[in-house]
Amino acid sequence: MVSNTTIKRTPTSKPPFTLSDVKKAIPPHCFQRSLLKSFTYLAYDLTVITILYHIATSYFHLLPNPLSYVAWPLYWAAQGSHFIAVWVIAHECGHHAFSDYQWLDDAVGFVLHSLLLAPYFSWKHSHRRHHANAASIERDENYIPKKKDEVNWHFKYLDNPPGHVFYIFFTLTLGWPLYLLVNISGRKYDDGFASHLYPFSPIYNDRERFGIVLSVAGMLATWFGLYKLAMVNGFGWVVCVYGVPLILQNAMLITITYLHHTHLNLPHYDSSEWDWMRGALATVDRDYGILNKVMHNITDTHVAHHLFSMIPHYHAMEATNAIKPVLGEYYQVDTTPFLKALWRETKDCVYVEADDEGSDREKKGGVFWFKTKL
Repeated sequence: MVSNTTIKRTPTSKPPFTLSDVKKAIPPHCFQRSLLKSFTYLAYDLTVITILYHIATSYFHLLPNPLSYVAWPLYWAAQGSHFIAVWVIAHECGHHAFSDYQWLDDAVGFVLHSLLLAPYFSWKHSHRRHHANAASIERDENYIPKKKDEVNWHFKYLDNPPGHVFYIFFTLTLGWPLYLLVNISGRKYDDGFASHLYPFSPIYNDRERFGIVLSVAGMLATWFGLYKLAMVNGFGWVVCVYGVPLILQNAMLITITYLHHTHLNLPHYDSSEWDWMRGALATVDRDYGILNKVMHNITDTHVAHHLFSMIPHYHAMEATNAIKPVLGEYYQVDTTPFLKALWRETKDCVYVEADDEGSDREKKGGVFWFKTKL
């Protein structure tokens, strides 16, 4: 569990340490991938999902109406949280952090993400580019902040509590599917239709296009399976057992990734100032309470993850604790409860402007910070 909220801006000067210095602080065993451990965690998550499914489908219909209205939301919350756990393991496969065998990582990740209606190879390739270009306002792949002149005309009508509620609801329910379909909130491409489901999307190069076809095929196979289940058990059954947990999983996925990369204390850079190290450090660890463990600590070890994405989740907390003394003020953490943080960041992180604080020597035109008001 993370502790001690950072309250200062991340330094934007070149760090006094190198990536090698940070790596030396991490115990060597943290970089070792255990096939047994990885499959054990996966088996545990799938077992919990199976037990929750069995309880819901075998006993909920026996409950009187008042109790069923409580039981189903509890099921959705628990199942959605464990869907995220499985999603995180597939995410590790995409980083080759599941095992020592790339083919096995891709096979496991493909199956898991397909079952969760996520395009494994499509996401793997774009996510790798996100890690390679983190915090670049020109080349990052997602959560690229708008400059003042890019803020949409309708923002002034949403810059109020009801508008913030609408924006959060829209983002949490439709943000993930729209990101996959039309690359909403992603990098802008001028040379074609950017989509995670289109093999000829400019997001990908020629060597990656077959993987996009496989990704779409995997999702279609899951959709077909859901259709067959609906024909047998009814559409409502599929929605209750699978659909709502999946929606909650997607909402939590958007919340986690948004909060990792959106904070008043985090800088963004243009090409005149960006470098990989400072971009990787422009993220913040968050605290989700008990959900940190449920979701394999993807929430509170993200700084370490951006520096060394091949570290398995079961070593990530040890690695995080090891690098904190080296990173010093370059390490960012915010323990604000995540729902409160989501509301605050939605309200306050409106657009970015070039740095205008500090002395003339400290001002950097290629460093951008969030502003709270137009």
